[in-house]
Amino acid sequence: MTMKHAMRLSGLRSSRLRAAKLLAISLASLGMVGCKTTDDPTRVAGWTLIDSSQRHPILVSQEPTTHLIRVARGAHGLTSSQRAQLMNFVDHFRATDSGNSRLVVTVPSGGTNEVGAMYAVQEIRNILSDQGFGKSDISVEAYNAEGAGDPPIRVSYLRYVAEPPQCGDWSTNLAYEPTNLPYPNLGCAQQRNLAVMVANPADLLGPRSETARSGERRDQVWGKYVTGQPTGARKSVDERVNKDTSN
Repeated sequence: MTMKHAMRLSGLRSSRLRAAKLLAISLASLGMVGCKTTDDPTRVAGWTLIDSSQRHPILVSQEPTTHLIRVARGAHGLTSSQRAQLMNFVDHFRATDSGNSRLVVTVPSGGTNEVGAMYAVQEIRNILSDQGFGKSDISVEAYNAEGAGDPPIRVSYLRYVAEPPQCGDWSTNLAYEPTNLPYPNLGCAQQRNLAVMVANPADLLGPRSETARSGERRDQVWGKYVTGQPTGARKSVDERVNKDTSN
């Protein structure tokens, strides 16, 4: 056997040995993969939904709230009782809405009381203006009421409503929980009470917008700062700190 032939046989043996090792490693890895069991998807979901606000979300939606004002044919404005009812509706709007929407005044067009409705709408706008409502806070629209007898004026707005979650799921045994996951009803009562008690459900969606600042004091402080005067408020003699320097 020549030296060249011997070297070729040695190279073939080395190549076969490396191939056998790679095949053994591949088979071992395949066996390990075959023995691994997949995780329970509910267990993963249980760990990711620990927060009660995610497990039992509060659904916030908008619903229209409407106040009807029926104006008789030939009327020249609102009656005293209609004014009082309108003021009560406006107070309720401010208490529950907090500037999230605007008032919409829908006026009937083509009805038998069309002239009286126009007088009433003008008075409604004056009342809302006296209550601090700007032009951008009120929207006046018309709807077709042709042939209808004394159709009403509709004053409405969209208010936020919080829908609490439904509780009472005690399907799991609390005495035996090997996975140590939250039981289905955990935190539901807290979320339900929050949805029932919240004054303005829009607060659950995000923070409120800032109101306009009061510029009187700010203008005075800035004016003193420009002229080099002390910007602090003046204190009376009784408010000042007495320093005893006798010692």
